[in-house]
Amino acid sequence: MSYSTFIARRYLHSGRNQGFFSFITAISILGVILGTATLIIALSVLGGFEKEITEKVVGFTSHVQILGFQNQPLKKSNQNAELIRRSIPVVSAVSPFVAREALIRFREEVDGILLKGIDRDNDVSTTRRYIVAGTYELGRERGAMPKIVVGKKLAAKLALHVGDKVTVFGIGRYAERGLARVMQFIVSGIYESGMAEYDDIYAFTDLSDAQTLFQIPDAVTGYDLMLASVDSAESVSGQVQDLLGYPHYGRTVFQTYRNLFSWIELQKKPIPIILGLIIIVATVNIIGTLLMMVLDKTREIGVLAAMGATRWGITKIFLRQGFTIALTGTLIGNGLAFGLCWAQQEFKFFSLPSDIYFMTSVPILLRPEYFLLVSAITLLLCLLSSWVPARLASGMRPVNAIRFA
Repeated sequence: MSYSTFIARRYLHSGRNQGFFSFITAISILGVILGTATLIIALSVLGGFEKEITEKVVGFTSHVQILGFQNQPLKKSNQNAELIRRSIPVVSAVSPFVAREALIRFREEVDGILLKGIDRDNDVSTTRRYIVAGTYELGRERGAMPKIVVGKKLAAKLALHVGDKVTVFGIGRYAERGLARVMQFIVSGIYESGMAEYDDIYAFTDLSDAQTLFQIPDAVTGYDLMLASVDSAESVSGQVQDLLGYPHYGRTVFQTYRNLFSWIELQKKPIPIILGLIIIVATVNIIGTLLMMVLDKTREIGVLAAMGATRWGITKIFLRQGFTIALTGTLIGNGLAFGLCWAQQEFKFFSLPSDIYFMTSVPILLRPEYFLLVSAITLLLCLLSSWVPARLASGMRPVNAIRFA
């Protein structure tokens, strides 16, 4: 062990008359712990928000939706779906659908819904993950009543339960004459995504039943496209529009929910700056701690210099002190952040109003790069903050340090 390491360790531990400086060291370590843990938790929460919202929004729509201008029905759905699959390799799935506004009635209660008919053979929806009652079952046997899956919030408003029969009024192609198709459905499942806007509006049924209800038996209203990577959504949207021509047009999930994703980006921008200031405050604590140690150890520094210690050797003593404080605080901060994030993931201690935040609890995304990035920045800033008092100590003249200390 080098003398600089040995002396640095002695300075960090309190002796009989050094309890105050040991306390200041503990405060500096605590500052690093809180700064590191706070920044990691903030990044994990923001990453969780982005991941959860993206997954849920994509689950209810898709990476790209192909629709008809002015809500025109789209013919030749099977041929067009196959053409998209063959022509654009990055498209992993194509699902034709029929989606239109309707009214749902149960006993005396009536509410508006967006009823989406899904092709069960090419279903890309993630709604089945969120089923809380019944099953995600849309098909029916010959002669049986068609099935519908509704959101928990809508079910609560209408006092619906699995197995109840509901009446759905769909406005068809003769809407201008006031003619509407009416069908009865049986509730096969109830889902809860945590996004109140969807749980209150979206209902799902089989594609053929939706075509019958909306009186478009030989057409669909759009296609859901899932891609190998969502990053290619913009280019695929343009390619499909060129491939199929009028009246088809494409919209990416980022265009459809522009405000939502803009809000996420807005939340992410100031967080690194604000929380970076927390780390800087922690490094200022280290500077103060080391400066007080330099003042307190002036005589000892002079003795070391008189005995032949080099300026770099004295500098290393205080650099090692700063690094020890930073490393200890960073490691404990990483452990604290991981523990709190894991606990939130498992036990959902912190809840959120779903009608505002689109989810019922604070989401967490644990990624190794968050821990590595924050740890690297913290250690670098702490080492830089240790340099000033270290150079001050090494610049003392031995005679003056011993005489006036």
